[in-house]
Amino acid sequence: MENQRGLRVVAACVAGCAVLGGVLMLLPWERPAGGPPAPAPGAQALAAVTTGVPAALPDLAVLIGEREAHLRAHPKDAESWAVLGAAYVERGRRTGQAADYPRAERALRTSLKVRPEGNAEALGTLASLANARRDFPAARTWGEAALKAAPKRWTTYPPLIDAYTGVGDHKAAKKALDRLLELRSGPAVMARAAAVYRDRGWREDAAAQLSDAAAAAGTPAEQAAYLEQGGRLAFERGDREAALRHFRAALRLDPDQGAALAGQGRALAALGRTSEALSAYRAALAQQPLPQYALELGELYESLGREQAAEVQYDVLRERVRGAAAGGADENLVLGQFEADHGDPRAAVRRLRAEWKRQPGIPVADALGWALHRSGRHEEALRFAGIATDGTRGGGVRSALYACHRGMIERALGRSGPARRHLQEALRINPYFSVRHAREARLALRELGEPSLEGPH
Repeated sequence: MENQRGLRVVAACVAGCAVLGGVLMLLPWERPAGGPPAPAPGAQALAAVTTGVPAALPDLAVLIGEREAHLRAHPKDAESWAVLGAAYVERGRRTGQAADYPRAERALRTSLKVRPEGNAEALGTLASLANARRDFPAARTWGEAALKAAPKRWTTYPPLIDAYTGVGDHKAAKKALDRLLELRSGPAVMARAAAVYRDRGWREDAAAQLSDAAAAAGTPAEQAAYLEQGGRLAFERGDREAALRHFRAALRLDPDQGAALAGQGRALAALGRTSEALSAYRAALAQQPLPQYALELGELYESLGREQAAEVQYDVLRERVRGAAAGGADENLVLGQFEADHGDPRAAVRRLRAEWKRQPGIPVADALGWALHRSGRHEEALRFAGIATDGTRGGGVRSALYACHRGMIERALGRSGPARRHLQEALRINPYFSVRHAREARLALRELGEPSLEGPH
């Protein structure tokens, strides 16, 4: 059975790579001419937001303007209030501007007030809004309410999968995906499956799903989103050149793809093209000013010895966290990661312990473990590092950062054998995973030296 599954994975990966090669060659101006005229921008965005797929920012602006004008004349239109809320959520997600989230919430609650019973559209979008705010328990509550209102409405399942993943319930996420696959096929479902497969450590399956999703995408913005996801997968396995090709292809299709700009910065930094990497990160922050990008840019500046420039980015990070909080968004994870390495590790522990209590996802386990290590509490740190790396909670993501963190914690505890094994694993998964931590992993391995002839410690 294992051999048969392995052959299926290889075949899927080969087929997916072939498809993706074709996708990367299919630039927007090379699409066949003579087909039916494209829908109007507002109609394109409407089709996207009502089916949970990425929408282009200019189209979203048109849709929002149309719905706001319509609702001034027809304030009892529950469906239009739900559409307006979904458009605000998508715009906030695409631009990184949390100010859109309170607007979305007001629109969605108005939709529920106008039509309180059976309003699965508003309930499901409230789940998407909670996910965008990183409030995964609320997303789970709203998603399950939407599911109860309309059990066969397939668009409820993607935000519910994200919610289950965010609270660390990977078994429920897989069960929800299985039900989604029974109800629907198509590129949006393939992309959602890819995210679940990636979290379970099935990277080849995830890559094949994303290849097929990108090839079948209905709009340039949708295709760009799936190519960006493919670029992240490529970078996670250490393939810098493939990642860069994905990100650049995504940006040709959708220049507003902030995540692809940040991914480009990541890949260029790994390739040693630091001037280009700095420019890409700055462009990403201008397009989608997320705290995570400010942290990565600050650490890149630090690696170049530009401490003052790094501090400027860390100030940007703090400012963006405050802005996110004003819009109801939770950026405690990235703030805790920042504090552990660049601020007060004990404050990071307090912040991340509260985050773990509320939504115990795998990234929070890793971050809390690292903060505990940085504050000198190595034994407790190892417990959380184990949760992040051993798959006991149903996840199984292959993360170089998580393996590195575990190895460094084991080294601090004097467990040389496991430390060496996990640090080597981190660099084997992706030698370029972090401008900061990859260098530290190499130094630690050199200090650990070769295994003792007397056996592992």
